[in-house]
Amino acid sequence: MKSILIIDDEKEICESIKMILEYEDYEVDYSTSAVEGIDKISTNGFSCLLLDIQMPEMNGFEVLKKIKENNSSVSVIIISAHGSIENAIKATKLGAFDFIEKPIDRDKLLISVRNAVGQTNLLNENKEIKKSLENEEVILGNSKAINNILEVIDRVAPIETRVLITGENGTGKELVAKAIHKKSSRNDKAFVEVNCAAIPNELIESELFGHEKGSFTGAFQQRIGRFELANKGTIFLDEIGDMSLQAQAKVLRAIEDSKIERVGGAKKIEVDVRIIAATNKNLKEEIDKGNFREDLYHRLNVIPIQVPPLRERTEDIPILVEHFTKEILNKHKKPLVKFGEDAIKYFQGLPWSGNIRELRNTVERIIILVDNKVISKKDIEFLFSPGQTSLGDIIDTSNSFQEFKEKAEKAFIVKQLNANDWNISKTAEILEIQRSHLYNKIKKYGIEKDE
Repeated sequence: MKSILIIDDEKEICESIKMILEYEDYEVDYSTSAVEGIDKISTNGFSCLLLDIQMPEMNGFEVLKKIKENNSSVSVIIISAHGSIENAIKATKLGAFDFIEKPIDRDKLLISVRNAVGQTNLLNENKEIKKSLENEEVILGNSKAINNILEVIDRVAPIETRVLITGENGTGKELVAKAIHKKSSRNDKAFVEVNCAAIPNELIESELFGHEKGSFTGAFQQRIGRFELANKGTIFLDEIGDMSLQAQAKVLRAIEDSKIERVGGAKKIEVDVRIIAATNKNLKEEIDKGNFREDLYHRLNVIPIQVPPLRERTEDIPILVEHFTKEILNKHKKPLVKFGEDAIKYFQGLPWSGNIRELRNTVERIIILVDNKVISKKDIEFLFSPGQTSLGDIIDTSNSFQEFKEKAEKAFIVKQLNANDWNISKTAEILEIQRSHLYNKIKKYGIEKDE
């Protein structure tokens, strides 16, 4: 998009700039009224605004301030005959992209406009990416369990209280934490995630609280920890049940004092963070085993949220499958496909030990491997059937995506051959391939009939 708006009370200047820009293939509109110009910005998606300072109804600074208050992404270039340093500084502070003095130099105008349009396009692209990511991170489902969780999120998000989220791997604990942050008063500040299970015990304290230069071997420079990075925002301590007892003691102290101390440092640093923790472990059992501090547990467990496994909310599977299908088709630029009712019911009868994460990965594999526009139970059950090579086995024994596809295709062909008593013609018809093609596949994969 290369649309430009000019707001200047001198019509001759507007028409002169319009002529220059239209020669460079920009779409240009102008207004000699500041109020009319603001209305045009609110109803049209301009990439760049050229704005005069001295105007009768409203000066350029007032217009610029109004535009920024309305969160418009348009890049603003101030044009003025009063090119003082004070005006340039003021324009920059109010969010102007550039400042050009009158009379306007054509080359400088074109360079500034080109850069301003580029910035607007980049900002809009970033907004779309952010919007896309937010859509991927939405909590989906109409089950009673999910509705209860959404209600709790709405209640606790505005309150500065600690939350402990529990549930199996892959249930969506991180999504719950992010939803709480987004609905909180801290949503414009950082959301800092720490996977406690992925950080070695000897490094967890440095990761959380930072360290001073020379505090230990390899500490070549000062490091700012996650608590400091999350100041005024939210820190999400994922898999906190795997944190060492020493680190737990420091987290407890940080909660009690609202202060942290870097490893090797003597200075107390004030931090204002909201703590959300999550774990797939039973922390009460971990307390009994001596693996988790009871005082920390009670500090964290102010508001408990239990995220149910997918097998306990199977009514949400159709919604999740539809969402994942759209997302994956868009990701791989594949034509429209859908899962039939029998395939969905089949999904609802599976245990899903990996929960939503496993379901999403399974949907993606099936979309890649199966070419049918409507995917049925018959197309997918070979991946799960007892006695057949399982999907997990195929994944675990494959060293590349090509090897995975070939093993999956072999398993599918074997399943169909056995289901049709090795009737080659019938199997080829079901697979929608020529008999010669099927024979080639049988030879390629060394498939033999079991006697």
